[in-house]
Amino acid sequence: MDGVTVIDHPLVQHKLTIMRKKETSTASFRRLLREISTLLCYEVTRDLELTTMPIETPLVAMDAPTLEGKKLVFASILRAGNGLLEGMLDLVPAARAAHIGVYRDHETLEAVEYFFKAPEDLENRLVIVVDPMLATGNSVIAAMDRLKSRGAKNIRFLCLLAAPEGIKRFHEVHPDVPVFTASIDSHLNEKGYIVPGLGDAGDRLYGTK
Repeated sequence: MDGVTVIDHPLVQHKLTIMRKKETSTASFRRLLREISTLLCYEVTRDLELTTMPIETPLVAMDAPTLEGKKLVFASILRAGNGLLEGMLDLVPAARAAHIGVYRDHETLEAVEYFFKAPEDLENRLVIVVDPMLATGNSVIAAMDRLKSRGAKNIRFLCLLAAPEGIKRFHEVHPDVPVFTASIDSHLNEKGYIVPGLGDAGDRLYGTK
């Protein structure tokens, strides 16, 4: 699909398979999500701009590569997004973090916002929005709308699983935002869940169901 990058690294796919299993425990699911988020973070940041800075190694002076520009912002769509956020912060501890509280009304499937907190100066930063699932797309669209209203211009979306219906809907509203995912699954069921999917990521992450 245009605008979508599927991260098919063998380690990503292996860990995702274990996460899909219904018998995988909460502790294992949580650990695997943190591990897989680090691997996904490598891919979504692959083309970050570099500059050089003068340093001295124990042997010689050199101009060494370093990241250019302002620090990244990782924006977590609560609550399940925090499972991805933690692993990404392990890899990029200097990144700023934003939190967007959005839940899906199970009757209407529409997104309802209840919390928003983000760093200042979003317009000059790369913002990577994270949520394990791109299902109907409504929650992610609401999060993108909010970030853009705060000035964010350079945005990417990272998820574990995406449904074709969600991708289509998302890119109808935000065609400028690239999507990175570990898998494009078959379809959404009548309740708006991704099939084959892995169930409710938030419930499995926090053991609430």
